[in-house]
Amino acid sequence: METLIKPRRSVLYIPGSNNRALKKAIELPADCLILDLEDSVHPNNKAAARNQIITFLKEADQIKSEIIVRINSLETTWGLEDINAIAKTKVDAILLSKIQTPNDVEVAAKLLSEAGSTETPIWVMAETPMSIINLFEIAKHNRVHVIVMGTSDLIKSLRVPKLENRAGLNYSLSNAVLAARANGLDIIDGVYLELDDTEGFRGECIQGRGLGFDGKSLIHPKQLLAANEIFGITKAEADHAKEIIDAWQAASKKNKGVIVVRGQLVEKLHVDEANRVIKLFSRITKGYTE
Repeated sequence: METLIKPRRSVLYIPGSNNRALKKAIELPADCLILDLEDSVHPNNKAAARNQIITFLKEADQIKSEIIVRINSLETTWGLEDINAIAKTKVDAILLSKIQTPNDVEVAAKLLSEAGSTETPIWVMAETPMSIINLFEIAKHNRVHVIVMGTSDLIKSLRVPKLENRAGLNYSLSNAVLAARANGLDIIDGVYLELDDTEGFRGECIQGRGLGFDGKSLIHPKQLLAANEIFGITKAEADHAKEIIDAWQAASKKNKGVIVVRGQLVEKLHVDEANRVIKLFSRITKGYTE
């Protein structure tokens, strides 16, 4: 289970077959990059994309973003080859697609270990009805660190309309957040496909943060700034968090267990959240004094 707090506001998919996009990624302000070998890569280009990603990872030391590779499902002809190849790289995590049960994770983890990757974190896609049903148990695996929603696949499988408020996905989204939080994991919301609908994208980001997501998965660099803003921590929020911590520490010296800050009752749970906010803000800005 992961304890280090990392900013994962923006998680950008990059097709492994697109060498130009891979090179451009070095300069992007994305918290995370998912180098994709699955849906965005044509079957005829799978092997070439894999080799291209491996070459990219060897030269990626200057990238500040967290780098994840999404491999093909182990039920395909490419999945095992992906594992054997990517396990030998310095990637930050491997994203498993089409996960259905806890055993799917166990099988992948075993194969990764056999390929030489015994510690590389695993991220999992929650993109099928069965994965949503089993997500709490899936998230319990000690190598799983992050859940990524595959909302496009879920919409298709659930046969729900694409409504602005994502009403048909409400149970799946909330259930996934619960599974993540119950296991101490981060969770990333699904993609927004309408690239020219800026307001719609912002609205879905706001909804996602309201549901408890840590960030948004993205399909284009033009979505980065809004995701970083909406899922980020403002200076005002960080200052308020520090105010809560300072007030709590002062009250503790006087053996007070409950205090009031700006008219709001503050208990230990609020202090814990304030500490998380400060640490996250510090890692986003790399200049804030904790």
